[in-house]
Amino acid sequence: MANQPIKKWEPFKELVTLRDDMDRFFNSFFGPSLGADYDGVWAPVIDIEEDKDNFIVKAELPGMKKEDIKISVRSNILALAGERKYGSDEKTKTFHRIERAYGKFVRTITLPNEVDGDKVKAAYQDGILTITLPKPETMKPKEVEIEIK
Repeated sequence: MANQPIKKWEPFKELVTLRDDMDRFFNSFFGPSLGADYDGVWAPVIDIEEDKDNFIVKAELPGMKKEDIKISVRSNILALAGERKYGSDEKTKTFHRIERAYGKFVRTITLPNEVDGDKVKAAYQDGILTITLPKPETMKPKEVEIEIK
């Protein structure tokens, strides 16, 4: 058996994704929401990274225009919304399979900590939306020099 590095267990990071995981679980059985009309609703897949200064969220949104994507941040909640439109010329074609999702989407992500909403930046390139959410100064680690006497 090969030696594998011991990974630090971070229970609070795991709890952050619990709601998203439960939503996906229930959506697989009941659809996006009971009692609502959600034809064409989909949600982009995301990755969330963290470094000492930022949270970085990457969302796959191929085929979308940046004008069709809305981003909002409040406290530690990031919301992505938009619509991938079905091409008007595609309605006259005969398709044998359509696997790509079209229509409106809303994706709400709870981050582990609050972010500095005034300094959030977003970039969209090659179908990938990258959102950089800076941590407030109070959340950044500080080095304290120890004086030896």
